[in-house]
Amino acid sequence: MLQQAKCSLLSLALLSFIFHTAAQGATEPQCRCSSSDPCWPNEDDFAVLASQLSSPLLRPVPFAHPCHFTSNPEDAANCSTVADNRLDGNFRSGFPGAMQAPNFETFIAPDDDELHACLLNVSLSGGGRCEQGSVPVVGVDARTVGDVQLAVKFAAARNLRLVIKNTGHDFLGRSSGRDSFMIWTHNLKTITAHAAFRPQGAPADEIHEHAFTFGAGVQWHEAYAAADSAGRMIVGGVSDGGSVGAGGGWFLGGGHSALSPSYGLGVDNVLEISVVTADGAHLVVNAYQHADLFWALRGGGGGTFGVVTSVTYRTYPVVPVNMAIILTSTNASKPTPSLTKAFSELVRITPTLTDAGWGGYTRFTPANDMVIFSMLALLPNASLADATRMITPYFDYVHAVAENSTTDTEGVFTVLAEQTTRFSSYLELISTVLPETGGVGANLELGSWLLPRDVLESGTSVAETLLAVAATSGLSYQHISMVAGGAVSKVNASSTGLNPAWRSAGAHAVCGTTWPDGTSPADIRQLREALLYRTGKLRALAPESVVLAALDVTANTELIRSGQASMFEPDAPKAFFGAHYPGLRAIKKIYDPAGLFLVREGVGADEWDSDLRCRRSRGFREQVGSSLGDVLA
Repeated sequence: MLQQAKCSLLSLALLSFIFHTAAQGATEPQCRCSSSDPCWPNEDDFAVLASQLSSPLLRPVPFAHPCHFTSNPEDAANCSTVADNRLDGNFRSGFPGAMQAPNFETFIAPDDDELHACLLNVSLSGGGRCEQGSVPVVGVDARTVGDVQLAVKFAAARNLRLVIKNTGHDFLGRSSGRDSFMIWTHNLKTITAHAAFRPQGAPADEIHEHAFTFGAGVQWHEAYAAADSAGRMIVGGVSDGGSVGAGGGWFLGGGHSALSPSYGLGVDNVLEISVVTADGAHLVVNAYQHADLFWALRGGGGGTFGVVTSVTYRTYPVVPVNMAIILTSTNASKPTPSLTKAFSELVRITPTLTDAGWGGYTRFTPANDMVIFSMLALLPNASLADATRMITPYFDYVHAVAENSTTDTEGVFTVLAEQTTRFSSYLELISTVLPETGGVGANLELGSWLLPRDVLESGTSVAETLLAVAATSGLSYQHISMVAGGAVSKVNASSTGLNPAWRSAGAHAVCGTTWPDGTSPADIRQLREALLYRTGKLRALAPESVVLAALDVTANTELIRSGQASMFEPDAPKAFFGAHYPGLRAIKKIYDPAGLFLVREGVGADEWDSDLRCRRSRGFREQVGSSLGDVLA
């Protein structure tokens, strides 16, 4: 019955989409209003808006702005503070115009070889300039749902390019937008613990004990602390300092975690969502009301269907968590045959490990004529003896490979460290292992792909491809993340709007490239091309799989923490959303018919130009006849 209800509900969504589409005439605006256009609101318009808000209007500036205006001691002190805290994700998240990866504050026009930026090193900025780049020019500091509603209505009425930003953890640049109007959700910090939670409209006997509701601005370090103080554990992302948002793009794009093989993805643990839609309405959505929107929000991507103001998660009892780590290296600049053997075995056994509940991350880092290979894996709710018994065979295998590598003519493979230990809780583990700062403040672009479990089980050839990508000149690192399989694979693929490929995935491969400030646009393009080429190698391993859809946006995301993907996927709808794309697009047309909420490579973005400023040809409407059978298959 539930399956039939979903089919009927989404079929109605598609029919509604067709009628909405047919009813929209040529009077619909074809381009968003830019700050340089006559249609841009004047100061009187902004003053009227400001008079209705709970906080003053924002005039966001790039993170390094204080260092370009140091004529008095106060400005100089502000510059020093910014420079000293540039690698602190929580500090950066408190600046409306700051992105965690500063390259997304910059702008390079397609036909321009000039970087429009505001760099911390003033000498590297052309003529000492501090340019706005891609930082929104004005915004609303949303402290209440009413603030969000006013901002949405203002942007819609004036046809503005709208950007939603929380912490700025996004590697597709969706938290920023040149000449845009921003809604900053970072200060929606309400946390509510529910001894017994019943979703609105649910039967009286549907009660979820110990649920938590987080405002969109709550960050994971705050969410974990709140849950732990109540003796509960919650499935969430990790980052240095816990600065990623818990109530936004992390779950909107799927929400992967090292806990996912044991407890599912973020979307599998969401009970209810509050959201402001394009007409300014504040809706509470769940499986019983606005179920179509609830389906779409769980995996359909951040900043796409509305502005999330809060989310309610189920939680679990606090349990001990075991951690196994191994750190190895080679004395060669590229992976050696011994390293390849060690990694091939890990790839082969990954589905077995995740089925047993193990989750974690493997990383390759080229450094000073050596390659560092490390693995951190965790297993909750098991004894240390059982965890050790399960992981020891792999550790023994790696040691044996290392002992035999002394005759390897291409370089010696060495085990630097190995440990299996037990923590009283997941919070204690991440608080011990992760530093308070780091992982942000550097220019970074990513490419990624989900790898199905049957591909992983093929072993050596997959490992060799992944290692070849890791060894590419210009790439800074590669992650292989055990965040799928296990409990993730046991969830019906049609239960959420998430790409169905997640349910057959065994691991997630991510590669990234970085560059120092002052790098020329031409060199940045070359690094990007190399990244795209190597991402293509990942894609070739599993052509029918999926890139990891965006994860931390109200629009935010991050690496181990959330949304990693390529900004230039050749077929973004398929790569990010798979067979669910027609259903997601139909639902978007119901709740956002004018396309107010647009993000790079999000649902509906293919109908707009690359700047998300002007509409493309409307020929896409002739393609809407797709059945939702694939969505619900």
